[in-house]
Amino acid sequence: MFNLSESFSNPTHIAGLKLNQNPIPYITQLKRRTTSGLMISAGYGGGTANMEYMSLTGMSMGLFASGNVIPNSQVVPSEKIAPNVGNLFEYASAIHPYTGGYYNRPAVYRKYSFNKFAYLGSQYKIIDQKRIGKSMYLSDQTAYANALAQINSRQGGQFLNLITMQNHMPYTADVYPDHDYQVSGSGFAPNMKASVQHFTQGISYTDTAVKAFISQIDKLDKPVIMVFYGDHLPGIYDLPASVEKYSTDYFIYANKYAREHGAKEVSEGHKFVSTNDFIPMALEEGNAKVDPYTALLTDVQHQLPTMWQALGVLGTNASGSQDKSESQSSQSGDAKVEALNFVTESGKVIDESKLSRAQKRLLHDYRLIQYDITSGHQYCLKDCFTKTVK
Repeated sequence: MFNLSESFSNPTHIAGLKLNQNPIPYITQLKRRTTSGLMISAGYGGGTANMEYMSLTGMSMGLFASGNVIPNSQVVPSEKIAPNVGNLFEYASAIHPYTGGYYNRPAVYRKYSFNKFAYLGSQYKIIDQKRIGKSMYLSDQTAYANALAQINSRQGGQFLNLITMQNHMPYTADVYPDHDYQVSGSGFAPNMKASVQHFTQGISYTDTAVKAFISQIDKLDKPVIMVFYGDHLPGIYDLPASVEKYSTDYFIYANKYAREHGAKEVSEGHKFVSTNDFIPMALEEGNAKVDPYTALLTDVQHQLPTMWQALGVLGTNASGSQDKSESQSSQSGDAKVEALNFVTESGKVIDESKLSRAQKRLLHDYRLIQYDITSGHQYCLKDCFTKTVK
């Protein structure tokens, strides 16, 4: 199960920003005992569909020639076959407790050969519809109720892509009239203080919903591997282009049954990852066999620093104007985030020239495979992709 949690990121990661209490105490302690860390997003304040594309395909936005590529509308529709993580399973579905037509999702999921896409207005009912306060969006509690129902609906293996909406903008006082969080310090403009506080209230509700869902899947007599990640930071901060500005939270959780039947409880050395790393990481967590393509992704995840290219930025800065900081130098001072860069485990930004010879060869192989699948003749489909997870 991949769970894209809309805009999820802990404000306490922002240097200089202070909160009166940790809004995600459960997820914080869960990250200490699971494979977890920070995911480097390609967007700030937006870019959800691109993060979703990378997670489902293992492809990197950084390897496309143009920074303006939108895969859901420009790449996937033109592919004869669109390989994705769902192909590894006998059944694949997606749940989005909101309008389903955004980002060309119905057509993309059909191209991915997903068996089901449940959204508001679809032929599949979104159950347990609840909102918090005066939010226009269905809650994470609703999202997880539908995910649990889908997990329980099938006896065999399946893949589930869950996309939440609870923490989508706007972050205003009329959404959560009451909040428990006070913010001070730096990292935001004075006129955005209330937005930070109300966003923080929202992720505290997410923390509660995640805790309840983990408890529920731990009671199941079937293995569940859950990849949870925030797709990007909300566009409410006043930050220069930096790793900090693009770092969200992630964890990979193996439920009690999975751990008792061979799943790995913790994998170390993954402080920073990219969304395209989640397929090999999830299968490694589940101790599953992999096909040749996933073996390549595993090598990329283990042997290359985390790829980072800030693309498709849709957010605004704290003053409300279009954010231009993505063209500035990164915090390290030696890279531009519109070019393909890499983030080391220490958080240092390097460019491709700093890779070793072996790393460059691996990156070249990765580029060739991505080109073949997305723009070439798809020669590799015959031998690189097989159903492997039962």
